Amino acid sequence: MNETGTTEALVVSVCRAAKAAAPALARAGTLAKNAALRAMSEGLLSRAGFLKEENAKDLEAGKARGLSAAMLDRLLLNDARIRQMADGIGEVVSLPDPVGGIGRMERRPNGLLVGRMRIPLGVIGIIYESRPNVTADAAALCVKSGNAVVLRGGSEAIRSNAAIAEILRGALSSAGLPVDAVSFIPVTDREAIDAMLRQEESIDLIIPRGGEGLIRSVVEKSRIPVIKHYKGVCHIYVDETADIDPAVRVCVNAKAQRPGVCNAMETLLVHEAIAPTFLPKVAEAMTGAGVELRGCPETVRRVPGTTPATDADWGMEYLDLVLAVRVVPSMDAAMEHIRRYGSLHTEAILTRDHDRAMRFLREVDSSLVLVNASTRFNDGFQLGLGAEIGISTTKIHAFGPMGLEELTTSKFVAFGEGQVRQ
Repeated sequence: MNETGTTEALVVSVCRAAKAAAPALARAGTLAKNAALRAMSEGLLSRAGFLKEENAKDLEAGKARGLSAAMLDRLLLNDARIRQMADGIGEVVSLPDPVGGIGRMERRPNGLLVGRMRIPLGVIGIIYESRPNVTADAAALCVKSGNAVVLRGGSEAIRSNAAIAEILRGALSSAGLPVDAVSFIPVTDREAIDAMLRQEESIDLIIPRGGEGLIRSVVEKSRIPVIKHYKGVCHIYVDETADIDPAVRVCVNAKAQRPGVCNAMETLLVHEAIAPTFLPKVAEAMTGAGVELRGCPETVRRVPGTTPATDADWGMEYLDLVLAVRVVPSMDAAMEHIRRYGSLHTEAILTRDHDRAMRFLREVDSSLVLVNASTRFNDGFQLGLGAEIGISTTKIHAFGPMGLEELTTSKFVAFGEGQVRQ
């Protein structure tokens, strides 16, 4: 058998095993699922040394491959991030189990009582790059929502992902749940992704997480429905009424705290009335944080040393310490810029004007719109979902961070007393 055939056979086997495990997980009660999740959280902490050792091998290989500092940061597992993974799973434990809940009950004229019951989607395939915490987040949310999951991480994090998956599968076994409810594809060649996307009889939904190229490739090749998140071109608009010092602090956080993530600000829009005082201060703070500025002509004029922006900069997801800056004549111009260049991910307005804030919330069409806060809050943990499986920038069937409820669907249920249709 050739190498492609070997990969195909492996992927088919993994996906079929997940499909076989899905009914038992779907039937599992909340107590059993929570027991497995607690064991997952404890396992990550108790084996932190093992995780860091495997992660160090990935980091060394990444440096040899010439990965950027931002990409290496996405890849890093340290004690704080391992604790964050474990805490994220703990938060999922504390969340209500959506499976089996019946809502929207209504008595029909014929006496039937009709409602909708939340049920798992089935088997979810996750294709992702770089950040190994996705392995734990995705598995935890899928287990709690009663879905089996097939995980295929990127080659740059293969050892880290395999180590995390080993711990999670062991936790399932200790709780009496099928280990294949969390399945991991342990090969890095691209054929594994292509083979996975052909398993429509085993996988019910594909969620890709990674660069725009990966996601577009998945969408083009998949026989399975896909939740899309092409890129995060996130904006902050600084209104003329903004408080300057808090606005500077928010902008620096949005750009520089973790520039390599999808909710980092990529473009700063500044009202022309506040630009003379705000731009020099924010530029000084950004430069101090190591951020390169690429600006419109007005920005270049007011901030010497700024690199002139090109048309390509306005729609760019840098994922690095680079920021596009544009001075706009009005909030309408800012919103038009966002409509033209945004990716429906995250936008924020910094203002003291309530009416403008509310208008921005109503008219800007992104998965999270904020007032006077950093774009970095578009995150499942930060928004109270516990952890997230991804951020959808399409509106079918979920928009924004996908937590437990977004990983279920509903079926109609009806209670009768012998009714027959006339």
